[in-house]
Amino acid sequence: MGDRIMKAYHFVGKTLRDGRPVPPDNVTLEHKGPVVCCESGLHASVHPFDALRYAPGSTLCLVDVDGVEDEQDDKVAARRRTILARIDAAPLLQQFAREQALSVLHLWNAPSIVREYLETGDENKRAEAEAAAKAVAATWAAKAAAKAAAVEQQRARLLQLVEEAFASIE
Repeated sequence: MGDRIMKAYHFVGKTLRDGRPVPPDNVTLEHKGPVVCCESGLHASVHPFDALRYAPGSTLCLVDVDGVEDEQDDKVAARRRTILARIDAAPLLQQFAREQALSVLHLWNAPSIVREYLETGDENKRAEAEAAAKAVAATWAAKAAAKAAAVEQQRARLLQLVEEAFASIE
């Protein structure tokens, strides 16, 4: 496992997690010491979806990792990592989020402005779409609270009837 070089993905913020500056492309970082997923080493994910879970920022780097010494389902820890290229992934992540929201839009009666924003990504419609979605969510929350209160009343009434029934046979 230790001498395998593989392509992977790694999100970065303004600095690396340990506070060091993000290196330029084609500069190899090397980790001294133990290499253990979630503890030490230079991490990356084979799939960008997995890398997203650990994203401290929206810059997505295509990397080579070398000296992989530990591996989990969603990440690897390696001795060396080299950024090959990077992109500002914010626009594609926003597109991905809108596509995912659209894929479940049929599950609720979304206001038309919500659909328009999700389909177009028009930032001029975003605030209105958010407000409309929040209003619907508030209505759902109020209905859920009312339903919970009704169920609690039903539970209390049934308990009362059961206790009365058992009391009458004693």
